[in-house]
Amino acid sequence: LSFGGAGIGVSVLVLAIDLALREKIGLGTILNAVLVGVFLDLYDLIGIVPELSNLPLGIAVMVAGLFAMSLGQYFYMTAALGCGPRDTLFVGLGKRFPKIPIGAVNTAVMAAALLGGWLLGAPIGIGTVISTIGIGVAMQIVFRLLRFEPRSVAHEGLIETARALFAPKGADESPPG
Repeated sequence: LSFGGAGIGVSVLVLAIDLALREKIGLGTILNAVLVGVFLDLYDLIGIVPELSNLPLGIAVMVAGLFAMSLGQYFYMTAALGCGPRDTLFVGLGKRFPKIPIGAVNTAVMAAALLGGWLLGAPIGIGTVISTIGIGVAMQIVFRLLRFEPRSVAHEGLIETARALFAPKGADESPPG
């Protein structure tokens, strides 16, 4: 099983949890669940991301990447077409614990995933630990700077998207008079 294939499998499991939490599953949720794994395998295949052997440089690039990912999360979440499975999970949990900063909720979800991976025998290195803690911190900083609260976004579900895409032209207009 490839790394991307494993990611898609985990996405499906997380989607089941999202559904149990009664969170909306949108087109963005489904596309994220599949395409992230596909692109991980593609990047691995073509070697587009070089491995850095210099530890300080590697950590700096990883931290910069966490902030870039957080900015990307902002852009795709504000489109309101559904968060990716993992983002749907931390947003759904964040709604249930509204006093906890969303970045801390994300860190808790990632820490649980880290623990699960470790229990299954996955190697845990300094980069894994930094990214587990750092993604919540970076996300909280970016979201605060952009004055964005992901818990407040009303995402469109799959049925709503299908209706919007396939509704007859002019069907959303009210009759004259």
